[in-house]
Amino acid sequence: MKPKIITTMAGYSRSLLYQDLVAGMTVAMVALPLSLAIAIASGADPAKGLVTAIVGGFLISLLGGSRVQIGGPTGAFIVVVFGVIAEHGYDGLIIATFMAGLILLVAGYFRAGRLIALVPHPVVNGFTIGIAVIIATSQLKDMLGIPLDEVPAEFVAKIGALWAARDMVSAESALTGLATMVLIVLFRRVAPKWPGLIVAMALTSGGVALAGLDVATIQSRFGALPATLPWPEMPQISFERMVSLLPSALIIAFLAGVESLLSAMVADSMIKGQHRPNAELLAQGAANVGSALFGGMPATGAIARTATNIRAGGKTPVAGLVHAVTILLVMLFASNLVGYMAMPALAGLLILTAWNMSEPDKWREYLTQRRSDTGLLLLTLVLTVLTDLTVAIGCGVALGLALRLQRRGVPASDWSEPDR
Repeated sequence: MKPKIITTMAGYSRSLLYQDLVAGMTVAMVALPLSLAIAIASGADPAKGLVTAIVGGFLISLLGGSRVQIGGPTGAFIVVVFGVIAEHGYDGLIIATFMAGLILLVAGYFRAGRLIALVPHPVVNGFTIGIAVIIATSQLKDMLGIPLDEVPAEFVAKIGALWAARDMVSAESALTGLATMVLIVLFRRVAPKWPGLIVAMALTSGGVALAGLDVATIQSRFGALPATLPWPEMPQISFERMVSLLPSALIIAFLAGVESLLSAMVADSMIKGQHRPNAELLAQGAANVGSALFGGMPATGAIARTATNIRAGGKTPVAGLVHAVTILLVMLFASNLVGYMAMPALAGLLILTAWNMSEPDKWREYLTQRRSDTGLLLLTLVLTVLTDLTVAIGCGVALGLALRLQRRGVPASDWSEPDR
């Protein structure tokens, strides 16, 4: 369970430091707008996303079992975090995140990292696509500039409310969001090594400011971002609150564990390495406890950011530490500039992220696999969208394990690189 950073420091050179510095700063420019957008979509203050990327990201790289894992807030948490905040308030989310961190620490101590192999792949794919659907629909209001004070959380009611307000769509907001999405895709294809997310956000948000368009920004919606990291503070925990928040804490722990270990597996396939799953679980636990103490959100390994780190030349966990420190420096010295980011641009970024999460290039493959696996994927997807994540994961895992017991001896499928 030894952290990878201890192993990689043996023989660490100036050349490796340079590569890690470049990769860490590159990933920070990708993680910065994503962290803001994920926090806003989760119903939290945007600064909470930065705190999570700084504290959670630093601890995941410092203590984790992967050479190149990048941690922070991810889209997979948006649904459960939004639900916890709506039902228990933000202080409830902090307690649930703290509890989830303790659960992950216990899981890592008892070497539960290998249990990821027991989670059926159709369940993971089904709830990932379901989460992507929920994320995309939740961003339509800001993407289109629809001036609704509140949008129902329930999927069918949300679509109905947005459709009823279709006459209030703002052309300026819609064009800003669409232009951001086009630029991101363009940069990924033409200059994949560039930090295309931050460049696209800067171009469209700068255009909004220079043209004086009537488009909401982070600052106009939430006020000025803080220019300091908050002091750590122990959450106020009572037995009653722990009992009421335990289901949410278990879901957060499950998502953090699954997402981080899947990300580490993808990283292994890209660098031909081998991660330490139990060290990774311990790191996720420490990161979530640390994030909660600083008032942040749940954190886990982020597959898309980890892949970006590898492509940018990151070699050791130092790149992840640099990524966290770079975001901290932006928060300390450039928070005013970050406040000018346009809300439709952030919404467009998240819609594109949701599309990538769903992995559309694999949809045909899903439909041609065993009928039982396709049915399990669709069931998990529908339950995720129409009920909640707890029901979807519980039913999906139970049914998936039953199917696996029925057909023992079938080889596991290989994981390829997803963009989540």
